[in-house]
Amino acid sequence: MNLEELKSMAGDIRVDIVKMVAEAGSGHPGGSLSAADIMCALYFGGVLKHDAENPKAEDRDRFLLSKGHAAPALYATLAEAGYFPKEELATLRKLHSRLQGHPDCKKLPGVEASTGSLGQGLSIAAGMALGLRLNGSESSVFTLMGDGECQEGQVWEAAMFAAHKGLDNLVAIVDHNHLQIDGRIETVCSPEDLGDKFRSFGWQVFQCDGNDMEAILATLESAKESRGGKPCVIVAETTKGKGVSFMEDQAGWHGKAPNAEQTEQALAELTANKEAK
Repeated sequence: MNLEELKSMAGDIRVDIVKMVAEAGSGHPGGSLSAADIMCALYFGGVLKHDAENPKAEDRDRFLLSKGHAAPALYATLAEAGYFPKEELATLRKLHSRLQGHPDCKKLPGVEASTGSLGQGLSIAAGMALGLRLNGSESSVFTLMGDGECQEGQVWEAAMFAAHKGLDNLVAIVDHNHLQIDGRIETVCSPEDLGDKFRSFGWQVFQCDGNDMEAILATLESAKESRGGKPCVIVAETTKGKGVSFMEDQAGWHGKAPNAEQTEQALAELTANKEAK
């Protein structure tokens, strides 16, 4: 896809996120919307090697959604990529649905690990990266984390381990939208400068605007190609609720569904934004 097509696809993903959460009556729209451009760039920008027809191909790259509550962003992306029918998106969080509130690798193709307990994704990704290297694989592992998640101690144990093992096939992406369920991360428990912190743990650090398709695509490609003996992290500055005016930069939209009137407004704004690009 070219840049304009990727931007349009990210808009489609955002529309699906809002529709899914509204239909479910629950879910996490804010952090899903902030991550839509990152997800789109990974799956449709030629960064992540994957195949919906063969989800378990040995030479595939691996992606883990560490911030599993943003599952709507992953589900919308996987459906667009052909891992399952788009009509199934309407079953989010419903009884017997494969689309649970957090991703389940035993139920849905394209999901590498069941995630959602914050802080654990980087450990899983590091283990996968080490396993791939031991098997002589050239595949890469990507994981998308929340910035509030970086308050978890297990994140830094995994960061230390990955650097110690020189896992340069591992790329962590921090969705740095500055908000978590209780408010601004700087107020709840500040992680201070995440780039400096990862750098002090021995990681190569990239920073970019995570809601700018061109910027995130270029940064993802650079991080994947950088095999200098260090794991890479991308600190991606984003806006929570991106694309929906009343959700943007509002902690209250971390984990609640819009009502019918709000859904109509959100979809109208997203459609207008998509058509303007």
